[in-house]
Amino acid sequence: MQRPVRFGAQIRANGELDPIDAARRAEQAGFDVVLVPDHVGPGRSPIPVLSAIAAVTDRIRVGTFVLNADMRNPVQLAWEATTLDHLSRGRFELGLGAGHTPQEYARTGIERRPAAERKAALREYVRIVRGLLDGETVSFHGEYHRVEGAHVERSLQERLPILVGGNGRALLEHAGAHADIVGLQGLGRTLADGHSHEVRWTTDHLDAQIEEVRVGAAHRFDDVELNALVQVVAITDDRTSALRELSDEVDGVDIDELDASPYVLVGSVDEIADKILRCRERWGISYFAVRTIEGFDDVIRAVRDASSD
Repeated sequence: MQRPVRFGAQIRANGELDPIDAARRAEQAGFDVVLVPDHVGPGRSPIPVLSAIAAVTDRIRVGTFVLNADMRNPVQLAWEATTLDHLSRGRFELGLGAGHTPQEYARTGIERRPAAERKAALREYVRIVRGLLDGETVSFHGEYHRVEGAHVERSLQERLPILVGGNGRALLEHAGAHADIVGLQGLGRTLADGHSHEVRWTTDHLDAQIEEVRVGAAHRFDDVELNALVQVVAITDDRTSALRELSDEVDGVDIDELDASPYVLVGSVDEIADKILRCRERWGISYFAVRTIEGFDDVIRAVRDASSD
């Protein structure tokens, strides 16, 4: 049985917009989750922002997308997560990642280890936090994390969802085994500016990533929700021209690949809705996070109407 399609609205809490207003608009538009990213520096911290959003909304779930695990002690974060889950009446989803932006490490004085080490540390982190969210008393002696007899109030939800976002075989296999949601972005190596990434939007690459999640998940694969962070949204009546223009801008990905990729939603409302359902059918991706609120309510409505037929 296929999962219902869910939609997340990622908002920037950077001072350029009011995140409370954006969250209210996302709820009115029919989004399932409002998501706040995590970059230490100018702007607003995600946990307080989500607490404020939870206080003024009724239905929409709230989530981090994603927290840099290197910046937070796992016990402290689990404490904050269960607190927010209770304050939101069981609407919180915890998104975690291994971190990548050099400037954040430089500003905070935290060592930026090689990517493989950051991902290995995240794998330990997820195990610690999972136990704490579930109300367990956790002692853990790993290579990167050590806690002894840690305990926090368990989450209000029977199982507070953990999303793990990232790339690489070891991370995706571990996410398949331990996470509730696996976040896929179609991104590769961090570029020289510290923020941008190589683009990996080919279907072969995504096929391989899904298989890595499947290997890690084994018998629990059907319990894992697959998420895609959509990088391009363009509602237009001339899909072909829009895809051709995008193909000229993106190296190594042709129009057919762009037309298939879940990271690119281009076309009319009905064409985008159809593509979302095709991506669910092909890859099992049922949770789409976008950075566009205005106009996307029509897409949400079209997907739900088609799913109910």
